[in-house]
Amino acid sequence: MKGTRKLLGLLAVAASSASLLAVQAAIAQDNSIDNLTPVTDEMLIDPPDGDWLMWRRTYDGWGYSPLEEINRDNVGDLQLAWAWGMSPGGRSQETPLVHDGILYLQNSTHLIQALDGATGELIWEYEYELPEGVNPSGQRSKAIYEDKLIIATRDAHLLALDAKTGQLIWDKQVANSDYGYSFSSGPIVANGVVVQGMTGCGGGQPGGCFITGHDVETGEEMWRVNTIARGDSPEGNSWNGLPVESRHGGSAWISGSYDPEQNLIFAGVGQPYPWVAEISGLLPESSEDGVTNDALYTNSTLAIDPQTGNLEWYHQYLPNDSLDLDYAYERMLIDLPFDGDDRQMLVTTGKLGIIEAIDRVSGEWLWAQETVPQNVVASIDEETGEKTINPETIPRIGETTFNCPADPGGRAWQATAYSPRTQMLYLPTVEFCSNTTPNPLDPGEIYTGGGMATFARVPHPDGDGNIGQVRAIDMTDQSEAWQYRQRPPVTSSTLPTGGGVVFVGSLDRKFLALDDETGEVLWSSGSLSNSLESFPISYEADGKQYVAVVANWASGLGRLASLTPDIRLPPDNPATLYVFALPD
Repeated sequence: MKGTRKLLGLLAVAASSASLLAVQAAIAQDNSIDNLTPVTDEMLIDPPDGDWLMWRRTYDGWGYSPLEEINRDNVGDLQLAWAWGMSPGGRSQETPLVHDGILYLQNSTHLIQALDGATGELIWEYEYELPEGVNPSGQRSKAIYEDKLIIATRDAHLLALDAKTGQLIWDKQVANSDYGYSFSSGPIVANGVVVQGMTGCGGGQPGGCFITGHDVETGEEMWRVNTIARGDSPEGNSWNGLPVESRHGGSAWISGSYDPEQNLIFAGVGQPYPWVAEISGLLPESSEDGVTNDALYTNSTLAIDPQTGNLEWYHQYLPNDSLDLDYAYERMLIDLPFDGDDRQMLVTTGKLGIIEAIDRVSGEWLWAQETVPQNVVASIDEETGEKTINPETIPRIGETTFNCPADPGGRAWQATAYSPRTQMLYLPTVEFCSNTTPNPLDPGEIYTGGGMATFARVPHPDGDGNIGQVRAIDMTDQSEAWQYRQRPPVTSSTLPTGGGVVFVGSLDRKFLALDDETGEVLWSSGSLSNSLESFPISYEADGKQYVAVVANWASGLGRLASLTPDIRLPPDNPATLYVFALPD
């Protein structure tokens, strides 16, 4: 049964210690949040340099901070400015948001907090109580628009809180979490519409997942786009003749990007479930005319009008994925020449570690660049991008196949980033392989969820023992500019800045600063409280630049810990927000 929601903050009348702390903090800092300005559409299109207003900071998905007070010459002097203990346990692939020096943080328990970005003092907090049986797991992102902080929850609700006070404005249930529906990332606000992708659709839900658009003032649903195609069309007939109720997956579990010029959202869609095609019914391939087993719209980019929900076009990267190697991640909008012509590119990288670019106006495929060693894709058509899959890697019931990479991917959910300063893409990767074994259903057993495969992860047979990397790719010619390698898996997204520094975190509890042109290590935090499995940001408060990152484990990439048993992490899984700055 749903519990009550509690507001603990400036205006709450409560006797709890949290409320008292919030009031005391507000008094101590003279109500700095009172000067908070509304976030406008113009501000989202061209944000102040010191703000971080959405998951990857800007609509184009670059994850780049133009701040340059911290630079390659002085980053060696970086030191801890303040830290904030978060709810322990669960998982928190958190991206704090910052506006006008106020930092907004979501804990795994769905405790939402507003902190002074310069001092770390608590201003207000709001607790959303998850229903019994829903595991505490934070979202990767949230949104801020006008006076509202918009939150997605693990039980498939969208909330709007007053950004100044933390008071609840509206609460809308989008789907029933009793059936496994969930949100793992927050929304993006595009042209005044809240756009949110549904996840949890590997739990056997018939017909898979969807993306919804919501009225920002009320939360009311305006439109819905199914991520699993249906109907009598080439797309609807791409599921090997399976009825809609037997089509599963298609989670939209990462926030999209937005092109204001075209007024299009670009959203990624995950893989079909169960992963093994012989179990899902996608193999053997049907001989019926007009029927394919591509499984649209899985592993695709969907171009959606945020006002109407119209699907303008789509591009599928990996049809009939049988190895959980989905293409659900960030979509970066990068304008550069290609083959002598200026192109408006959409660039993404799936778990295979293959960077791919399409024209975001037409959906035309442009180019691909491999990074991590892989044996799944035998070849890529240079004109269409169509992939030929190595048949030896396709899982078969009763067999074990060897594939590189495997779940959670040669690159996982931690985002790549792009710097306009260097015109380089910074890609966090890991090198490993798997002995993959299907787990078939028993005769008469009904599928109720899960991937139905076991990944026994092993080091790459030709590897040098350095499982983690950061790769810098020159986007003008798709060549590798440099590569940083280390034994511990790289577990955070990358953060390039205007100061010529790329920040990144790893499984061994260290936060690093690399030279954006050479990959040289310029600074290390030393060992922090936990692994760094989150999205670092940089922001400005009281005229000073800060860099922030959340330390937390058990966020998917923990599955790689079996490759490095020598790296030990705290058993109680503490979560901490660390904020670094130069000394005064």
